[in-house]
Amino acid sequence: MSGTKKKPAEVVTKPYLTGGITDENLFKNVLKYFGMTVLFLFVAFIVSAMSGFGGQIVQTIFNGAIVLLMLYIYFTRGISLGTDAVAYGEILYQRKEKGAEMTENERKLSFHPLKGFLIALLGMLPVLIPAVILAFVTKRQVTSIGTIPSWVSSMARRSEIGDALVTYTQPEPMHAADYLRVFVRMCLMPVFRMINGEDRGMMLVFERISPLLLLLPVISFGSGYLMGPGERTKVHTRIAENRKIRARKEKREMKARMAAGDRNKTEQLN
Repeated sequence: MSGTKKKPAEVVTKPYLTGGITDENLFKNVLKYFGMTVLFLFVAFIVSAMSGFGGQIVQTIFNGAIVLLMLYIYFTRGISLGTDAVAYGEILYQRKEKGAEMTENERKLSFHPLKGFLIALLGMLPVLIPAVILAFVTKRQVTSIGTIPSWVSSMARRSEIGDALVTYTQPEPMHAADYLRVFVRMCLMPVFRMINGEDRGMMLVFERISPLLLLLPVISFGSGYLMGPGERTKVHTRIAENRKIRARKEKREMKARMAAGDRNKTEQLN
């Protein structure tokens, strides 16, 4: 075989201090996560509600892409936060090795495997709690009592007949579960558009598992946060590899300059 096989880069890791699951920035990070969630749900609701084109298959593909994009963004944001926490933990480790003092609050700011999940869970609670309540109280929705035929409605003005038909003309009142149902469906609009809204059984299942669906961003963000140590390892490995490449380049350039100097000396002697 011609050519040489490229040697894989040597993995470089640096030790870091492990922090606490909670720290002084927890509330700030939870607010950031909640704000991001509100923005994502609002944009997803608008885009999904406007996607009235195509059949059920097109709707499923389009709204499925929205869900995957949102989960990917949650994942990348978790990676960013986890990477920063590990980098801070590396600084604290170096300070510890030098004998420098640090406070408990400073140490807690470093990486902890469960911190990303806690931040995301607390940030999702304002949306998750209504979904949990709905999952327990929801029931299979039944069709309304119906509408009266047009030929009967003309007789509704007569008291002896209108009193008997009053049930058909009174709108059903909204209950607390109905408001929760509207709220949850708005928050999960892309998923709602992926299923058949006319299927009462499917809608019951959708409302029962809505808390699990809302936990998907939590899992995505927390899983991304767990990638922090691996991302820092990649950074250190790239830095070390770039240093080796730069050193080899400088060595080649030095050899070239020395060879050119030797040729000049030879030419001068001749």
